Amino acid sequence: KTIKHLESELAKVRAGRASVSIFDGIMVDYYGMIVPINQAATLTTPDARTILIQPFEKTMLKEIDKAIMQSNLSLNPQNDGIVLRISIPPLTEDRRKDLAKQSKQKTEDAKISIRNVRRDANEAIKKLIKDGLSIDESKDFEDLIQKETDGFMTRIEKILELKEKEILTV
Repeated sequence: KTIKHLESELAKVRAGRASVSIFDGIMVDYYGMIVPINQAATLTTPDARTILIQPFEKTMLKEIDKAIMQSNLSLNPQNDGIVLRISIPPLTEDRRKDLAKQSKQKTEDAKISIRNVRRDANEAIKKLIKDGLSIDESKDFEDLIQKETDGFMTRIEKILELKEKEILTV
């Protein structure tokens, strides 16, 4: 779950290319119901720097426009009466470094989550020792838990490495 959460969080980090996943957290008032933007419109990327949002109903254009403007994405949709056109500006070097730093922070949060699971599992083993689990078996379980933790940490590092490469590539 932690890996999936990290991947979804990193997908929201804009890397200078148009990606509809940056709108995943944006909600729209759709006739009194608050729904994700992708349930009120079709999102497409016709090229590497443009996102088109075509609402299922034209009356939703203003609501979607308002929701995007209120988000913290710093994007300005252009409304032509039929679709919203969003141009993704190229990233500056400072902005790239800032995004890489944000990605590292999200990765560190994921590592902390994995370590918390390891701690909880090790505490459960200590309780089992009191209930009659042998010391040798407990050591085997702790070694297994550590191997799993190391494997997840390696996967997290690879995910970060790919995201940093994506962000820092001009």
